[in-house]
Order: sequence, then C-alpha cells, then structure tokens
Amino acid sequence: MIFKGKVWKFGDNIDTDAIIPARYLTTSDPRELAAHCMEDADPDFITRMKPGDIILGGENFGCGSSREHAPIAIKAAGVSCVIAKSFARIFYRNAFNTGLPIFESGELVDAIGEGERVSVDSAKGTITIINSNKIFIINPIPPFMEKLIADGGLMKHIAQKKRKS
Repeated sequence: MIFKGKVWKFGDNIDTDAIIPARYLTTSDPRELAAHCMEDADPDFITRMKPGDIILGGENFGCGSSREHAPIAIKAAGVSCVIAKSFARIFYRNAFNTGLPIFESGELVDAIGEGERVSVDSAKGTITIINSNKIFIINPIPPFMEKLIADGGLMKHIAQKKRKS
C-alpha cells in the first residue's frame, strides 16, 4: 500500500484523551468521533487537515486508556496513516484491529517539519520525504496484516473470510 500526504506533527505522549476526548465517548459513530479527532491536542486539526494526510507523533503515541475510539476517530477523519517514534502497546494493537496503518520511524520524526509531504510504501518498508527525496527505512507490514488493513480491520476481515467459506 502507498500512502501520500501532508504531515501533521504532534509531540511525545499523545494520549487517547488528546486523540478523542472522553467527553465524546458517548457515541461509537465513526463520523461523530472523526469530528473531534485530535481536538484537545490541536483544536483546529479537523478543519485544516485533508483526507489522506498523515499524523506524525513522538514517543508513546496513543498512551492512556485502551479505547478503540482513538484509532477509529483517526481513520474516520480521513488520516491515511500514523507514523511515530513509538506507540503505546494497546494503541498499536487497536490500530491494526480497526484497519488504521501505523509505522515507527524515529529518524523521520526528527528529520521532518509539519506541513511537509511524505510517501509511505508499506510493502517496501520505505518513507520518502517528497520535496527532498530523502528515504527512511521502516519495517514493512507483513502481507497478512496488509490484508487485514485492506479489509478494514479485524472484524471486517473475519466477516469476509466467513462469507468466502
């Protein structure tokens, strides 16, 4: 899979409350969650970002509670993927379960500024800063996980497998 977009840069320890504040957890509607994505970290994020854009985080992105609402909000907002120095373990798992592609690259996070554009090739394991053609190596997503993401997450993947059998 190839993801291209403008980078929106956030710092270290962006927790699930910054991604989707607890006051909005009365719904599980992805569109409603998307409307408040990153609201406590950047109140204008959702009005400035465009579908396909990319969130860039520091260390421990997605820490805090284990709610799946956080990756759902990011994905439903139209963010194509998240790149961070590291992810909280539960967010990492929830991201793949909900079909949100995530990648780790500390080098990229330190080398790029907000607003720059990148291209991520998840199969080759590369991230390219488009303006400079500087390439960063990442761990590629294994084919079975790419299928999980392409299917829209774990539950949709299982449903598709059941329909085929």
